[in-house]
Amino acid sequence: MKVLVYSAKPFEIPYLEAANNGRHQLTFIKNALSSETAIKAIGYKAISMFSSDDASNNVLEKLKDFGVKFVTLRSVGHDNINLFSANSFGIKVANVPAYSPNAIAEHAVAILMSLNRKLNLSNERVKKFNFDLNNLIGFDLNNKTVGILGTGKIGSVMTKIMFGFGCNLLGFDINPNKFLSINYNLKYVSLEEVFKESDIISIHLPLNTETHHLIDKKALDLMKSNCIIVNTARGAVINTKDMIEALEKKHVLGLAMDVYEHERGVFFKDCSLNIPKDDFLIKLNAFPNVIITGHQAFLTDEALNNIAETTIYNLDCWNKNNPSENELHINMPKSKASN
Repeated sequence: MKVLVYSAKPFEIPYLEAANNGRHQLTFIKNALSSETAIKAIGYKAISMFSSDDASNNVLEKLKDFGVKFVTLRSVGHDNINLFSANSFGIKVANVPAYSPNAIAEHAVAILMSLNRKLNLSNERVKKFNFDLNNLIGFDLNNKTVGILGTGKIGSVMTKIMFGFGCNLLGFDINPNKFLSINYNLKYVSLEEVFKESDIISIHLPLNTETHHLIDKKALDLMKSNCIIVNTARGAVINTKDMIEALEKKHVLGLAMDVYEHERGVFFKDCSLNIPKDDFLIKLNAFPNVIITGHQAFLTDEALNNIAETTIYNLDCWNKNNPSENELHINMPKSKASN
């Protein structure tokens, strides 16, 4: 099968080639999928897209006209593809439902610890041989209350890690996980209680109409002034404008984020010589109590290998005229995991 791989990154190409092992004709391009670049798919039966690509109705209609029959996502999240349109156009869509929950959860812990213990500020000082300890005070995680929004595959791993730190755990999910409650003392409560009681809130939710801007002014006003928010899910779960206002007014202690509401067209690129004209991102980057990583939580050897293998598996199924169990449909239940 001829496959056009959009948004191909140099670091992932070897994994895809190894998983493919010559079975499909893969063509890699660095361009993101968009209304303008959809034309590049002429002559291809399938495409592969990334989380930063645009597969809206207009784009999918063009892909259909160009003869594309299959779309395989190299991600868990699929909020960037219009499944209703894809199904209407007869385009089959599949994702990678669980490539490495550990990678995402471990990164959430890494940016939390870096923010809490001021590791980024400390490292900047030490690089200049400044070993002063002033303004580097953090806090013990032991006995702190951690609210986990979304206890699917990623949230479950986060629960286990925070339990190991000796944290008190609160959870919110439309489908409570009894195993986590029994084995890790996770107490499921309302969103309001998570916001009010947590010292740390870690977000592991998909992006949909219910979770869009879930963390807004109303939610932030309920939080403790010493609360740290960690987001490794989807950027638009947080209302960026409201978050900046809360940081300015010191209504929250800090923000550790791997995803950003307006990251499309910015993340995954070197913008050092052409600073994005994004006042929100510039403001966030200026806060000493904000840590931003460029959507890299998935970036482990294990995760990249699993993404590649599942992507090729989806193509293999379709090439044999078989359905893949990873196919996405508009009537499917909502996933509890994200990214």
